[in-house]
Amino acid sequence: MVISTQRGSNKHRPGFLIFILTLGFIVGGFLTHVSRKFLPAGAVKELLTTSVTPSFGPVSVDLIIIKFALGPVALDVSLLGVAGVLVAYFIARSLF
Repeated sequence: MVISTQRGSNKHRPGFLIFILTLGFIVGGFLTHVSRKFLPAGAVKELLTTSVTPSFGPVSVDLIIIKFALGPVALDVSLLGVAGVLVAYFIARSLF
């Protein structure tokens, strides 16, 4: 009989990883917002708060009976956002 004591992301369900990703982006977004507001102007503020914002939309859907539009949908990714995801992942990995 083989007992697996494997640690890491292989034992977690996709829902758990999506939750951690979402939580990390929320914390990272909060850190980015606070940094933009309170850090003095300079190179550190520019490095930590510069973001890339990919977006798509609006997408129109016409189903004869109902017509609606979705979007635009955008994701604001910064260095602090990615750091938030990494910190949330490592904390969750150590706890579970």
